[in-house]
Amino acid sequence: MAATDEIRSLFPALSRKVYGKNLVYFDNAATVQRPQSVIDCWNRITRDSNANIHRAVHLLAEEATDAYESARDAVRNFINASSREEVIFTSGATASINLVAFSFGEAFVGEGDEVIVSEAEHHSDIVPWQMMCRRRGAALKVLPVDDTGHLRLDLLDSLITSRTRIVAVTHISNVLGLINPVKDIVARCHSEGVPVLIDGAQGIVHRNVDVQDLDCDFYVFSGHKMYAVPGTGVLYGKMKWLERMPPFMTGGEMVGTVSFSGTTFAPLPMKFEAGTQNFSGAATLKTAVDMALIMRGEGVGVNDGCCVSHRKELLENEAAVRDYLLDKLLSDNRIHLYGIPSAAEEKIPLFSFTVEGVHHEDLALILDKMGIALRSGQMCAEPLMDRFGVTGMLRASLVAYNTMEEAEYFISSLDKAIKMLV
Repeated sequence: MAATDEIRSLFPALSRKVYGKNLVYFDNAATVQRPQSVIDCWNRITRDSNANIHRAVHLLAEEATDAYESARDAVRNFINASSREEVIFTSGATASINLVAFSFGEAFVGEGDEVIVSEAEHHSDIVPWQMMCRRRGAALKVLPVDDTGHLRLDLLDSLITSRTRIVAVTHISNVLGLINPVKDIVARCHSEGVPVLIDGAQGIVHRNVDVQDLDCDFYVFSGHKMYAVPGTGVLYGKMKWLERMPPFMTGGEMVGTVSFSGTTFAPLPMKFEAGTQNFSGAATLKTAVDMALIMRGEGVGVNDGCCVSHRKELLENEAAVRDYLLDKLLSDNRIHLYGIPSAAEEKIPLFSFTVEGVHHEDLALILDKMGIALRSGQMCAEPLMDRFGVTGMLRASLVAYNTMEEAEYFISSLDKAIKMLV
């Protein structure tokens, strides 16, 4: 069996039909489909080990706690964090960024200070910083993108001043699909003593993330974009920051001692994990990590015994599909593609585009009836839409389980849909 077929067999949803047609799922940047192994993991914890973690000594609680903390160890290894205490579980990348924006702001940002974000950020990496700046009396500065979607890194040095307290930048834009040189950005910021948060919602899926190699201060991502269940996420933070930041939320489990005269906080990572956690969901991060490795062609097998060892085939297929779609979309003069790479290797298989005279949602609705699931709208990146002078775009986003056959069907269907509307 071909590597892609072997992978597809692990995802139940990929075999379903919509409107009588085989599902072509090209909305992976929003949420990927879940493999059976993740579904089984969630069901197993929910059915057999449903008990609060870290509290009771009975067997169910021990099983739930072990599954939760094993997932933390799996994530630590996956991103190469230096310690498990640097891995904080949240409800997603949005919660992770909000945590940092609040807690870092409370500790390190004051009146007249500055925060830098890029023009290509998701709303979740803009609005929390805006709110923090408003609370703290700080200013938000923006690193723009050029007409091709690349960050204007030539302007970064001039934006950084002695009042810059943190820079927040996406690893890969959810609209443009361009892989930003985040390691270089971190190095440049660190040379000025400025920490960096990286939004890795797309990066964790499409790149091998080594936080020690990147040397970033914070890295955030969501579970539902990397095969885990919704409501799960990760904040990686360097100990030197996390230890000095106050808690974002308070309540049960994140305390050391509590009295009416004062409260002390639990050590990391518990300090930032208040209340009853989504322990059934977080446990699936371990199984999702296994799947992510398989999707990269690095895994040797999964729980159901399916073995995938075709690393070269997987990588070649994903690159071939990306190159095919990039060529087809760029060569069609009816289509305006956003996020034009200097070389194909700096783009993931994510394509946002508009068609002159056609509303993006009309195209999405017609393609849906053809069995193709796409994203239409502003992609939670309204400032970037304003930058390019559009009200919305149509986005096709793929991962390793998508095939050349699907890509070819998408292109032919897109042509039919455009002809129906123009």
